[in-house]
Amino acid sequence: MVMKAQRLFLSMVLACTALAAHAGAQREEALSSSVQSTMQRSIADGAQPRLVFADPREGEAWLAEMSERLAKRIPDEFMRRKILVAAHYEATRAGLDPQMVLGLIHVESGFNRYALSPVGARGLMQVMPFWQRLIGSPGQSLFDIHTNLRYGCTILRHYLDIENGDVFRALGRYNGSLGRAEYPNLVYGAWKNRYAWDAKAATQQVAQR
Repeated sequence: MVMKAQRLFLSMVLACTALAAHAGAQREEALSSSVQSTMQRSIADGAQPRLVFADPREGEAWLAEMSERLAKRIPDEFMRRKILVAAHYEATRAGLDPQMVLGLIHVESGFNRYALSPVGARGLMQVMPFWQRLIGSPGQSLFDIHTNLRYGCTILRHYLDIENGDVFRALGRYNGSLGRAEYPNLVYGAWKNRYAWDAKAATQQVAQR
């Protein structure tokens, strides 16, 4: 009985350790004035989130399917849809695959908008507070859904640009684990296995309606 309890305790410790290892820990770096200015403009843009699809029916199909996939993690339907619309908008706006962004959120915070990592990263995309000083405002809340997603997507876009489009290395930078495979593989797995979206099939289904 004692051994069983010890094994259970150990498994819980390992689980917590694994969770902490995947929490965001972007490293502060010097930004050129042009890059800083571009990122600041991105953060300051006050546009409201919306689905960005050529056919609104395809957008509704995407939203309904992704909402269903997230039902267990986010029981409140209104909140699910709010997060999904904002994630799709900010990802598209930053030139990112929205499904990849959902995979990153899955790994970083498990879609907990109030997540706080041991190193201080906050919110859905686990953004480090120093980014507020570099490209935003200290008065902004990184626990706000839209604000967090805008920061996170802007930062990931920046890392992709640094790495010339190399998603593996950009994800490593985002997590503060550049050069190690574990985190990029986790995001890629969530991206492709949990949040994959066949846009071509969806378009065909919409056209048949």
